[in-house]
Amino acid sequence: MSLDVTQVLLSAQSPDGATRKLAEESLKQFQEQNLPGFLFSLSNELANEEKPEESRRLAGLILKNALDAKEQHRKNELFQRWLALDVGVKAQIKGLLLQTLSSPVASARSTSSQVIAKVAGIEIPQKQWPELIASLLSNIHQVQPNVKQATLETLGYLCEEVSPEAVDQDQVNKILTAVVQGMNASEGNSDVRLAATRALYNALGFAQVNFSNDMERDYIMRVVCEATQSTDVKIRQAAFECLVAISSTYYDKLATYMQDIFNITAKAVRGDEESVALQAIEFWSSICDEEIDILDEYSSEFTADSDVPCYYFIKQALPALVPMLLETLLKQEEDQDLDEGAWNLAMAGGTCLGLVARTVGDDIVPLVMPFVEENITKPDWRHREAATYAFGSILEGPSADKLAPLVNVALNFMLSALVNDPSNHVKDTTAWTLGRIFEFLHGSALETAPIITSENCQQILTVLLQSMKDVPNVAEKACGALYFLAQGYVDAGSASPLTPFFQDIIQSLLFVTHREDAGESRLRTAAYETLNEVVRCSIEETGPIVMQLVPVIMMELHQTLEAGKLSTDEREKRSELQGLLCGCLQVIIQKLGAMESTKYSFLQYADQMMELFLRVFACRNATVHEEAMLAIGALAYAAGPNFLKYMPQFYQYLEMGLQNFEEYQVCAITVGVVGDLCRALEDKILPYCDGIMTQLLKDLSSNQLHRSVKPPIFSCFGDIALAIGENFEKYLIYAMPMLQSAADLSAHAAAADDEMLDYTNQLRNGILEAYSGILQGFKSSPKTQLLMQYAPNILNFLDALYNGKDMDDTVMKTAIGVLGDLADTLGVHAGPLINQSISSKKFLEECLASDDPLVKESADWARVAISRAVSG
Repeated sequence: MSLDVTQVLLSAQSPDGATRKLAEESLKQFQEQNLPGFLFSLSNELANEEKPEESRRLAGLILKNALDAKEQHRKNELFQRWLALDVGVKAQIKGLLLQTLSSPVASARSTSSQVIAKVAGIEIPQKQWPELIASLLSNIHQVQPNVKQATLETLGYLCEEVSPEAVDQDQVNKILTAVVQGMNASEGNSDVRLAATRALYNALGFAQVNFSNDMERDYIMRVVCEATQSTDVKIRQAAFECLVAISSTYYDKLATYMQDIFNITAKAVRGDEESVALQAIEFWSSICDEEIDILDEYSSEFTADSDVPCYYFIKQALPALVPMLLETLLKQEEDQDLDEGAWNLAMAGGTCLGLVARTVGDDIVPLVMPFVEENITKPDWRHREAATYAFGSILEGPSADKLAPLVNVALNFMLSALVNDPSNHVKDTTAWTLGRIFEFLHGSALETAPIITSENCQQILTVLLQSMKDVPNVAEKACGALYFLAQGYVDAGSASPLTPFFQDIIQSLLFVTHREDAGESRLRTAAYETLNEVVRCSIEETGPIVMQLVPVIMMELHQTLEAGKLSTDEREKRSELQGLLCGCLQVIIQKLGAMESTKYSFLQYADQMMELFLRVFACRNATVHEEAMLAIGALAYAAGPNFLKYMPQFYQYLEMGLQNFEEYQVCAITVGVVGDLCRALEDKILPYCDGIMTQLLKDLSSNQLHRSVKPPIFSCFGDIALAIGENFEKYLIYAMPMLQSAADLSAHAAAADDEMLDYTNQLRNGILEAYSGILQGFKSSPKTQLLMQYAPNILNFLDALYNGKDMDDTVMKTAIGVLGDLADTLGVHAGPLINQSISSKKFLEECLASDDPLVKESADWARVAISRAVSG
């Protein structure tokens, strides 16, 4: 097919919708009919100096998108598609891409850099394109700066796309040498130097060996530190970004450089442009993150990663670091409270101060309090706000003993400022600080004398409820403070000091949700979140007031469903409100359904609620579906077997939720609701189980479904088996092989990082919960023998987990429970098998000796069941 590619690419960017659509269709058709020709034409367009810049840029972009995608399954498809192309065609395309790196047009070079890196990301791990790195490195010696710049940019992108294991050390050394030379102050061209500095940022993950060598490390650090002093602001910023990355990747190699780094960061924070100063502060925040993690690991028993010692850099820098950060707090922007995405020097400094407080604890207090006392009453709002922000920032980290006396003195002052201070900035920060006081220094877990007493509680509430009528950003922070105030009384039993004011609190929060300006500063969302927390932490005595909320919130949800034609913007706002109202109903259902005094009178609303939730499903919006699904799960749990009457209408939405691969959170929540239904309906769920099990098995087989949904699906098998007992028989032949193959994979999974290990443990736990539910479901049924054939696999799984030594406590508890279930359900038939397993001896002994009461309790029960099975 002959197609004027240039013209089509230009038409695809036309302001006219119809022209654009036609061009996009032509491109799609070309791609489907002749992929090699399509990719070759695009690379040819990109490389052709006679073509317009716009068509070249789009050609490169389409080429890049033909090689990569966000979703993993789509990414794999594109990888395979590229690898399957004819070698000759690929060689031509790659040749054209490399040729484009010397184009005089900057956007063509840059696009080509990105595409080369995407191809490298596919080919280098497959041991293809071995000559790429050498040919890029030969470009570095070119005279033209534009070729050098594009090549360094390509090397940077390449390090982002390819994992360090795929490149041998000799090539890594050469890449780093080229990059660090490009960063050198002797490099006259600032575009080249900038590209090199950005490339180093991506290449740091490759530099493990080089950072272990003192001379090489010294050289790299010297060049980075010099680049922070460049005359070009972009280079200075990129160099500090490298320092931030080095601080987390090579924390343990920094000791000899810290004094110099302090000096250059302090100079940048005090005198450089904001974009550079922000990165200089970020360096210290990053060091805090590292030290908080290391110190957390010191204090916990799980010492897998504590092979990195803590160098206490922050503690050593404190006397100089804290004054530097306090200075930044005075550099606020006039309207920073109104812009949700705002980020400036004062905010970065306060955030860093908070991290320093968490790193060093009590030691920060005497360094910050003089600043607070000196500035808190000054006439200029900037000083009062900075003093308040400094105080609020140090409330997490130091001990309650150290902070309580200060907070007791500050509390009245803060309450007065929140009402009387003329500056909205000061009020905003004051309300935030009160929220931090209530979050960290109030609640039943604290040893110190309570900061909030029956004497001052009324004053605090009066001020907060009054502030909720203030401008939106202040009112939003006041809602947040009330949220933490209520949360502190979650374990108050029958005596919460909030009880006398409960009606007023609820009325005030509802009033906030109806404010004309509640759409600003997240105010409406904050008011509903606080309302939910107040209800969740309330006591039985206020049950009747919560009951009065039910028709109010239902009426509001009803009104959102009656709205006529809406614009896109209005529809989005309506969806947000529906989500908040469903979330609020879920909390109310959980509260009222859990108390004997309200449960039965509350269920009179169940029919109307269910009708509303089903109408909400008709609105196509994922967030709202999640919230409505969660509310229905809570209602099913509260209604128990009576929920059966809603199943005929509800089932289609349940099935839709289980089929929703795209919005996987909806799918995950729906799987959870199946569990709620099993507990509520027990064997009455049987008529729906064929459909549910079919869908769950499909979900597990799909490579499109996000992996996080798989563990809850396995757990759900257990819930279904517990609910329907021996009727689960017909699903065994499908469920058990799936469980076994997942068990084999998860038992021997070498977790590459903490995130992967967490996921592997979630998966193991889901599989074990399935086994547990199935074993318990068949207990004392004549069909128990059906499970005997699976017992060896289950025991092998438990043994493999024990030998793997990387279970967390949750998995340990569930695993030892499964051993008990196996012995309990199969009895003497399983005795000999259990006797041969490691789990019944060493693993059981380990669990019996556990410090975790839940693991121990599970093990005690298993021991009894095993001794019955073995001796029987």
